[in-house]
Amino acid sequence: QVQLVESAGGLVQPGGSLRLSCAASGFTLDYYAIGWFRQAPGKEREGVSCISSSDGSTYYADSVKGRFTISRDNAKNTVYLQMNSLKPEDTAVYYCAAEPVPPGRTAQAMCAMTKGFGSWGQGTQVTVSS
Repeated sequence: QVQLVESAGGLVQPGGSLRLSCAASGFTLDYYAIGWFRQAPGKEREGVSCISSSDGSTYYADSVKGRFTISRDNAKNTVYLQMNSLKPEDTAVYYCAAEPVPPGRTAQAMCAMTKGFGSWGQGTQVTVSS
């Protein structure tokens, strides 16, 4: 049974920081790509950041480059999204997702295909406001 649980969302002020966690169970992070996606009211779900165990690559959307960092702790089977310099435009429900990847598949390729991820967490709300 594959399960993903997001946590640590909340309300923060513009310029603040927040670290989201995605705890995985029922599988190990080896040979999986993990993606962070977000969906704001009235907008389509978009890829924010992905990490691939296939080639070790990471990917960031242009809107979050230099501000967000994706990482993983294999011992805890958990992936994190460190979010710094948060903006009101970052307000959304954030989801983590997982999908097995073949050798050589990049994080960018995986993050571009939202529907290619088969396992999803329940989402956590992030609100950036004064």
